[in-house]
Amino acid sequence: MHKLYQEDNSRPFTVLPRSKKNRRKPLKYWLKIYQRRLYLRIRKLKGKPVTLARGLAIGVFAGCFPFFGLQSLIGVLLATIFRCSKVAAVAGTWISNPLTYIPIFVFNFKIGKLLLGVESISSQEIDFESLSDFMELGSTFAIVLLTGCFVVGAIAACISYFVSLSMFRRLQPSNFQNSPRKLKAIKRPPIDLKK
Repeated sequence: MHKLYQEDNSRPFTVLPRSKKNRRKPLKYWLKIYQRRLYLRIRKLKGKPVTLARGLAIGVFAGCFPFFGLQSLIGVLLATIFRCSKVAAVAGTWISNPLTYIPIFVFNFKIGKLLLGVESISSQEIDFESLSDFMELGSTFAIVLLTGCFVVGAIAACISYFVSLSMFRRLQPSNFQNSPRKLKAIKRPPIDLKK
C-alpha cells in the first residue's frame, strides 16, 4: 500500500499525474474499437456477398418469430435449405434480444391485428387465474401474433438483404473480383460448335 506522506512527515508525497497509458479511455474510444473489430469480422466472413446477405436476411426473418431459444436453430435450418451462410443467419437472429423482444412482438401483434381485423383484446377480458379462458384466447392470440411476425419478418428480411448486400460488396471487393474461376472463364477460347 502506498503512503501519501513520507516516513518523516516533513513534506507530503507528491502524486504524479496519470500517464497516457493509465488514463481512462472515453466511451467514444471504445465505440471506435468495437466498430473496427466488427468491420474486421465482417471482412473475414467467407463466402460470396450474395450468399452472406441471403443468410443474414434469413436470420432476420427467423429472429422476428417469438420462438425463444429456437430462433437460431430455425435460422440455420432455413440457411441450409436455401444454401446460404449459416453464420450470417445466426447473426441475423440477434435482431431479437432481451432488450428488443417486447417492442418487436408488440409491433408484430399490432400488425397482425390490423391485417386480420381482429377486435381489440383487452386485459379486462383475460382472467389469468383461469387456464381454460387463457387457452381459448391463446389460439386467437397465437394466430394474430404469428401472422404479424411473418409479414414483418418478410419485410425486414427484404430490407436487410439489400442493405447487407451493398455492405458486403463494399467491404469485400477484392475477394471475388479476380478469382481464379473468373480469370479461367475469361481466358478460355470460345467453343466452336460447327465441328
